[in-house]
Formats: sequence, structure tokens, C-alpha cells
Amino acid sequence: MGRYWRLGGAVLAAVLALACCRAESVGKVDPRHYDAFFLWPGMRPPDLAPDLPGGPKVVYLLARELRRGDARHLVPLRAVPHVPSAEVWLTVRCERLDWGDGVYRHVLGELARWQAAGNHVAGLQIDFDAATKGLDGYAAFLANLRRRLPPRYRLSVTGLMDWSAHGDPAALAKLGGIVDEVVIQTYQGRRTIPGYERYLSSLSLLPLPYRVGLVEGGEWRAPVALARDPHFRGYVVFLVNR
Repeated sequence: MGRYWRLGGAVLAAVLALACCRAESVGKVDPRHYDAFFLWPGMRPPDLAPDLPGGPKVVYLLARELRRGDARHLVPLRAVPHVPSAEVWLTVRCERLDWGDGVYRHVLGELARWQAAGNHVAGLQIDFDAATKGLDGYAAFLANLRRRLPPRYRLSVTGLMDWSAHGDPAALAKLGGIVDEVVIQTYQGRRTIPGYERYLSSLSLLPLPYRVGLVEGGEWRAPVALARDPHFRGYVVFLVNR
């Protein structure tokens, strides 16, 4: 009886230790532990002290919006920034992809203005809710944009977790030959999407570099396999002024 008790006690201790470890690994996204951030209009680059030295390394700034009702005019959301200490991405949110020539000229001119203001402009990010079944058409739009974009600028897009799980491999491969990175969104509004672990398990199928977008204060447990994926480039925290 004593032997079985000792064995049962050892198993119980192991279970409790595992539960404790699991509880500790699940936490809230604290911006102080990260160095790449997405900023909504009206927000300033974060004055944070992340664990990595040197402060914020990368900032994505939502600057313009192309709304559903007008394919010819971009809505300005932010003045030209001055962020000399970090790599800067100019983000354009789109509700449609049939851009007029004036929109392309405006975006390219804005990139040049940001660069002339002393920013280290990494490139252009497109924030568009491309449906998983519509990736082929999205890739065609991005290929046209890439041809117009000066070679010194990289091209980034935001993406859905569902892309890697259910996206057409041929369309994903085409996308991989056009964009330099995709930022996978794991949140909706101010909350982490429940069940994100299931979707993230398929990220290794993405044939291109990617970052994982986290929402400030959202729940997060980093999948173990993520750090081993050669395409994984780190995290981007979407700040919400909590």
C-alpha cells in the first residue's frame, strides 16, 4: 500500500508541477517585453523599456485609409512622423483593391516624404482583410503594387491565421514571391482569438517570412514550435492604450 501511495504521490506532484508550469506560461501581452509595435492614428511611438536593449526596434504606423466608397482618394490619418531611432513601416488600410493611379502616386509620394523627414523607412504595409479563398486575386493586386514600389522599400501585409490552415498552396506560394513578410493577426478587437493555438500549429506551411501580431493585454502562450520555424521573424504588439 505504501509503495502505491508513493507512486501516486509522485504522479500527483508531476501533474501539479505541469499545471503550475502551464499556468505560468499563459499570461497577458506586456509591451515592455517586445520591441516591435503597431500604432493606430493618434498614438505616439511607445516610450517603453523592453527586455531587449535599445528600445523599440520596429514601428508600423497606420497613416492612410482607402475606404469602400471611394477608390480615388486616400483618407489621411497621421502627419509625417519623426522616428529616427526605429525602423518605420507606413501602413495603408484598404477596404477595396481597385486603386486609381492617383492613390498609387500618393502612397509613393508619402513614402518619400517620410524618408526625407529623417525616418528609416523599411517599406509599405497593406492592411486588407483578404479572405482565405481570395488570396489569388490579392496576390495579383500586390504584384502590381510591387512593380510600382521602388526596390529600396519592402512590402508587408497583414494576414489571417486561417491562411496557413486552409489557404490554397499555389496562391500562398505566389504571395510568397511578392511580399517580404506577413503579420499574422491573432486578435479581434482588444481580445486574443480563442483557439489560436490550433491555427498557429500550421504556420510552418507559410512559404514566406512572417511575424505574429499580438494585442496588448491579450492572453498569449507561445507555441514551442514557433521559435524553431525558420520563417518566424518575431512578434508585433498592437497597442490599444489600455
